[in-house]
Amino acid sequence: MQTGKINQRITYFMEQRQMDLESLSQKTGLDTALLDTMLTEDVYPPLGPLMKIARALGVRLGTFLDDQESTDPYIVRKAQRQAEFSVLGGKNKPAALNFFALGKGKTDRHMEPFFVEILPESAREKTLSSHEGEEFIAVIKGSIEVRYGQEIHILNEGDSVYYNSIVPHYVSCSGDEKAEIHAVIYIPE
Repeated sequence: MQTGKINQRITYFMEQRQMDLESLSQKTGLDTALLDTMLTEDVYPPLGPLMKIARALGVRLGTFLDDQESTDPYIVRKAQRQAEFSVLGGKNKPAALNFFALGKGKTDRHMEPFFVEILPESAREKTLSSHEGEEFIAVIKGSIEVRYGQEIHILNEGDSVYYNSIVPHYVSCSGDEKAEIHAVIYIPE
């Protein structure tokens, strides 16, 4: 299996399942142009679409981030934490979110924990997404805006939110300073 970038892993699993771009689009409900851009230009979608891709390919979301053996307890030190991927504000636009996978080396996990930097760019275009499962977010620094269906909530340092992620949602920075959160995503098998 190829290692490295998320788009290389998606391509690997598409090849293994003899799936082309059109069939991946049909299984995920995602536009073929978005998928093509993501696979050829390293433009990563928000986690919702990435989870749809994982489900369509029959793999865990974490499969795109790791596949190393680990032992319990699995510990990630702050000094060793590295950005796994950034969600761009759009083609040829700066990053809106930087994701640091905190469970990357634990292969038997059922949750996807992340440390996320939410940059002011994230507030420019707010495209809601949905996927199966649940999400928990705790704000560590700054302020975020959570759009959940028709509702808008502002969360500040120390606040948290837990929601059903089948409801269309979007998380962005609230203000001119970067925000930092811990996010845990659970996707049922």
